[in-house]
Amino acid sequence: MDTWTVIILLQYFLFASLVQSAPVGLPSNLPPAFRETAVEAKTLGDKILKDISATHAATVKAFSLDSSASSLQLMAASMRIPSSPVLKAPSEHFTLETCVSHMLAGVQMYQNLLEVLSSKVIGLDDLRADLRDLLNHINKLKEVAQLTVDVSDQNLSTDLASHLQDSHNVQVALQLTLTQLRSFCHDLNRTFKVLSINRP
Repeated sequence: MDTWTVIILLQYFLFASLVQSAPVGLPSNLPPAFRETAVEAKTLGDKILKDISATHAATVKAFSLDSSASSLQLMAASMRIPSSPVLKAPSEHFTLETCVSHMLAGVQMYQNLLEVLSSKVIGLDDLRADLRDLLNHINKLKEVAQLTVDVSDQNLSTDLASHLQDSHNVQVALQLTLTQLRSFCHDLNRTFKVLSINRP
C-alpha cells in the first residue's frame, strides 16, 4: 500500500470519527458544562431505573414489572394515565429545544402521577426525589445551552385520583405508571448518551 493510499484512508477515518462525534441536530458551540450535565443526568437515569425495579417490588403485588397485558393499556386510557412524550436524539427534524422540552414535560408528568399515587401508596418518596433531581439536571441543560423552552402547556394534568377508589385500580395505576416511566427513562438515557458525546 503506497503512502498516498494510507493518507487518504487516514483522512477518511478521521472524517468519519468527527462526524460521529457531532450528532446531527446538536449545535457545535455547546459549552463543556452541557456534556458534563448530560453525563450526570445519565448516571441519575441509571439510578432511577434501579429504583423503579425496587419500588415496583415493594409496592406492586398483582403484576410483574414485565407484565404487558392489553387490558392494562385499555385501563390506562380509562384512568386517564397519559402516554410519555415522544423522545429521541436531536436531529434536523427533532431539534434540541424540542428534545429538552419533551424531557421536561415527561419528567414533570411522572412527578404528578407519582404525587397522586403517593396519597394511596407508601414507598414512592425515593423515586419522587430522584425525579426532582433529574428535573434539575434537565433544567441545567436548558440553561447551559440557552434554550427557550416552555413546558407549561405540556405539563399534562391528570384526574387519576378519581379512579383510585379500590386497591385493584391502585395496583393497575402503579403498574402502568412504573412500566411507562421505565420505558421513558430508557429513552432518556439513550438521549443523554447522545448529548454527552464529545464534540470537536
